[in-house]
Order: sequence, then C-alpha cells, then structure tokens
Amino acid sequence: MQNCHCQIIKEYWSIIVVIVLLPLLLYAAIPILPTHDDWVGTTTPDFNPFFIKEHFFFYGYHWRPFDTWIGYIVGRNPQILYPSFNHVCVIIGHVVNTLLVYLLLCRLKFNKTACNIGMLFFFIIPATMATVLAVDSQNQVYALVWDITTFLCYVKFRKKKYWLWWPILIFIATLSKENGLMWALICPILAYGFDFIDKRTLKKDLLIGICIMAAYVLAILLLPRNIIIHPDYVPEDVKVIKNIIKFFFSTFITIDYIYLLHQPSRNLLLAGITFLLTVPFMYFIFIRKIKLLGQKKMICNIICLLIAVGPHLLTVFSMMHTYAGLALLTIMVAYIVDSYDTTIKSLAVSFALFLIAAIIIDTHLWHESMKSGLVGKRMAQEAIQKTDKPVKSVYVIIIEDDYPKLSSFCVIPNEAFGWGLASKYETNYQWPESIQDTTIERSLTAKKEAMRIGMEALNKNLYDCIWIVNHTEIDVINKK
Repeated sequence: MQNCHCQIIKEYWSIIVVIVLLPLLLYAAIPILPTHDDWVGTTTPDFNPFFIKEHFFFYGYHWRPFDTWIGYIVGRNPQILYPSFNHVCVIIGHVVNTLLVYLLLCRLKFNKTACNIGMLFFFIIPATMATVLAVDSQNQVYALVWDITTFLCYVKFRKKKYWLWWPILIFIATLSKENGLMWALICPILAYGFDFIDKRTLKKDLLIGICIMAAYVLAILLLPRNIIIHPDYVPEDVKVIKNIIKFFFSTFITIDYIYLLHQPSRNLLLAGITFLLTVPFMYFIFIRKIKLLGQKKMICNIICLLIAVGPHLLTVFSMMHTYAGLALLTIMVAYIVDSYDTTIKSLAVSFALFLIAAIIIDTHLWHESMKSGLVGKRMAQEAIQKTDKPVKSVYVIIIEDDYPKLSSFCVIPNEAFGWGLASKYETNYQWPESIQDTTIERSLTAKKEAMRIGMEALNKNLYDCIWIVNHTEIDVINKK
C-alpha cells in the first residue's frame, strides 16, 4: 500500500501541489479590490432590469455574454459578491486550465516528469498573475478553458462528426473572449504538428477553421449590436512592434518587472536575483536544446503561439494578454523536458530554483495589487466623507498624474479610484447616480483651474458636487 501511495505521489505530484495551494491562492486573491478597468467592464455590478436583454449580445466593442452574466449575478448583492465572486471564478478557471494543461500534455504523450513540470510551470509562472489576480479577467481564463477542451475533443473524437461539434465549442470559447476564435486555426495546426492528422486533413480543417471565423463575423454583422471602435484597438505599425517586444519579454523572460521597470519600486539588485534564479531552467529549456526549436512539432507549436496572441499583438497587449499563449508555451517547455534522459537531476534543481523565483515574484505582484486596490478604496472613502451627504450627480476633475504605472499591479491613483466610480461601491451603489470625469494638464496653476471649472459647472447647475483629484488627494466642492 505504501508503495502504491508513493507511486501516486511520484506520478501526480504537481496536481497535489496545485490542490494544496488552491486555498492559499483564494485566501490571497479574494481581498484584492477593483482598480482601473475593473470599474467599467460588464463584470461590475449592474442593476439595470434590462441588463441581460440589452448587453447579452453586444456591449461597447465586445460580445461576451459570460461577462454579462457575471455582472448580473454580482449586481444582486454587490457588497457580498463583488469582487469576491469574480476572484473565485477567475481562480477556479485557472485551476481548471492547469488540470486541462496536464491532460493536454499527457495527450501529446510526454513523459510524467514533463507533464508534472509543465503543469506546475503553467500554474505558477508570474506571467499568469496579471490575469489570476485581476477582477475582470474571467473572459481570458474561460476562453482558454473552452479552447483546450476543444483541442482535446478534436484529437480524441475526430471520427464522430467533429466538423459539427468542433465549431460549437470554438463558438462557446469565443463568447467568453474574442481571441478564443483563434483556436479554429490552432487545433488543426497543433494536431498536425504532433501527428494526429496528415497534411491533407490539415488543409481541409484549416478551411473549416476559416469558415468558423467567417461565421462568427457574419453573426456579428447580423445580430443587434452597438459596437464602439476604441482607438486603442486600431492597429498601428509602431504599436505592433512595441506589443511584440512586450510579448517576448513578458512571455519568455521571468523577472520581477516591478523592481525592474516601476520607478518608485525600482530595486535592480532584487530584480537581478529573481532573474538569476530562473537562468538555469531557461538554459535547460531554450539554450541547451535550441536545436529542437527547428523540429516540426516545435515549429507548429510556435506558429500556434503566435496565432493565439495575434489579436492582442495587433491591438492592445499587456501582461494580462500573455495568458492567451501560455498553454502553448507550456507545451514548448514540456516538449524540451521530455527530451532529457540524462542530467534530469540538474534539470530538477534548476526548476526548483525557478519555482523559488516565481513564488517571490508572485508574492510581490500580489502585494502591489493589494496596495493599488486599497489606494482606490481610501480615496473613495475620503470623497464620500467630505461630500457629507448623498448627492445625485458628481463631476470629477482629475489633475493629470505623472505617477508611473505598471500593468494592473501598480496603478495610478486616479485609476485605482476608478475616476470616481469606486465611490459607488462604498455607498453600496446608493449614490451618486451619475459620475462624469475630465482630465486637465498638471501645472502650477492646475488646482486653481480645476476649482474654476468646478465652480462654473456648479453655477450652471450641471452637477450637485465637484470632486477634484490631485494624485491621492480629494477636494470636494458642494453646492451652497
């Protein structure tokens, strides 16, 4: 019996680690408060009785019914459910993805060592944290849940009218987030790379994949919609180049980017230590076995990785968007680990050092996320306290802040404040009913200018109250 238990632990140790860490991850993430886009997405509490009807198909420039349901659910009791329910959904989804990655690696016939290292790599790599710790990232996580599920079904049930159910699964993934559609192309390319299908079937299924994508575009054109083209989503050459650079570093280089890039937090020594701890593992994966990158399986996988993140590279790419390609990055890692039959102990030691670095970085990212959320909460509480009484409408005048930011971890104070929207949460969405905001340039006279604009708006009876935001300070002008 003891030998049986030891064998189970040896074969499935990564799954055991993930199960043990799950309660800790939930405990750490649930208190993280919303910031920035968390206050304006469809997963925020919504009390519109026609919310589902009006937003189920389109909202802004998205078609994400799953997000709509989240917003509807947390709107029933926001003080209890928001953002706790959102965090639970994200973390459970990430754990499901981690288990699916293990099944995926097994399906690709990697050895147990490669499957275990790959699974834990995916679960804990800091590149996931911008998604795992965020309030508004259910779409990213569950799109991947459905995408990996689609591929597993694609290779297992190919003879059972896959051309019928394959588009349905892709479509469900896409209704979580648009980049889920890319697996209509990834499935046949990845399957071909790992010899599940031949070249003739690849061509046929790529055509089916293109038809799936065309059908989605047609559905968008035919269904009721209210699409707003955000300027950040318009491709530009310089932006695409910057996005590719961000993608490369955030995906392949594991380092504490807060210590490296965020000027107020900069500590090059600690950044260097976290990077050095990861170097041995990266050497074993990407340098020592660099010739493997030229093999058919790796070439197809790299193509799939680029397809997965392609929509973000062309529009907006941040650390959160790295998540879309991490399952495919994990396949690369597992494939190379699988190729080792000697020096496995050295590889294990290098991976242990990588895990130490990952835990240090993940903890720092969590700490900064907590801090940013608390800054927004304090600002909201101050605004409510100084306003003194419920008001119907508020005009928020923001003096442009030159405080540096880094992704969703180190957020500019006025963005943590949600441009005033965090105040609604502090009053349990009782008031203010409407909030409008504007931003003025920072200067020596900016505060006087903000006061002038505010008084002018009050004298015209446009608003009931003015909030002037200067970094973390809130000044309130009430009607006399």
